[in-house]
Amino acid sequence: MNTPAKRSFLRSYWGILLAGVFLVGLLVLVFITMQLQQSSPAEDITADERKLAPNFTLTSFDGQTYSLEELRGKVVLVNFWASWCTPCEQEAADLEAAWRYYQPGGEVIFLGIAWTDTESASLDYLERFDITYPNGPDLGTRVSQAFRTTGVPETYIIDKNGYLAYVKISPFLSLGEIQAAIDPLLTP
Repeated sequence: MNTPAKRSFLRSYWGILLAGVFLVGLLVLVFITMQLQQSSPAEDITADERKLAPNFTLTSFDGQTYSLEELRGKVVLVNFWASWCTPCEQEAADLEAAWRYYQPGGEVIFLGIAWTDTESASLDYLERFDITYPNGPDLGTRVSQAFRTTGVPETYIIDKNGYLAYVKISPFLSLGEIQAAIDPLLTP
């Protein structure tokens, strides 16, 4: 029997169902849009499609100021890390070894950027892993926002002309892996 109460119930049921489907579709659209906006500026780098690295200025824990623009002519390795990040610890020794390997030549500079960390915890981390390359805090997360990082560790290698040349969205696994990313950028 098709009573007015049953018809009213069915209309309400279909209305709620359609509203739910619409809401789920809207949430999926918002999620996809956010993912596209948060993608790294250097994902899928090809020789034909190089992108300039975002310019930034970093003041290191010892008070030195580094501007990416002023570092043109050098290969720049930018490593985002945090003292509480276990994968960051896994690559710390290899990054330091790579820095000590390249530092005497003067063609490469490493910049470590402490992401969402306290100064005291960051300094303890640097001391514990005997890290000697310049490091500083990402005050207000301005640098990580410019690079659209997704977490830590993330490393961006910038060629001598200021273009993003290599991106690592996980820890480096060896000194050799770091050298394989940098060495091709040093040839004339």
